[in-house]
Amino acid sequence: MKKSLARLAALLVLGVLALLTVSSLAQAAALSPADEKAVRVVVQAQLTAFARDDADKAFSFAAPNVREAVGSASSFLAMVRRSYPVVYRPASLAFLKPEGQNDQAVQRVQMLDASGESWLAVYSLQRQKNKSWRITGCAVLANKGRMA
Repeated sequence: MKKSLARLAALLVLGVLALLTVSSLAQAAALSPADEKAVRVVVQAQLTAFARDDADKAFSFAAPNVREAVGSASSFLAMVRRSYPVVYRPASLAFLKPEGQNDQAVQRVQMLDASGESWLAVYSLQRQKNKSWRITGCAVLANKGRMA
């Protein structure tokens, strides 16, 4: 249990660092339309896998840093279910325009949970050597604004 908490803490720190890096890059230049679509598709596919409780598929969209920190697909799904319930089962969601440049991107997704609370999930993604996009982290923040 202590080891998995340490892994989760390390994963969260990596995610925050990735988000800070990507946020500064995102202001420099826009992603190409093809990259914007690819980034959104990866996040949507992972959310679809969560909806189906398909741990292996959901884990396949995680970047190597996440896979190493979490260890297994079943641990990943359990962690998301426990720590990110709105990501695991959003009642509704709205994708905002992805931002980034080169091999880094941020995808923001407004989500409502089952009780109607609004959240903002901020995903950081990195293009891999094989040119695919993978999720390097996700921060979920209370969204006091309106849903898009």
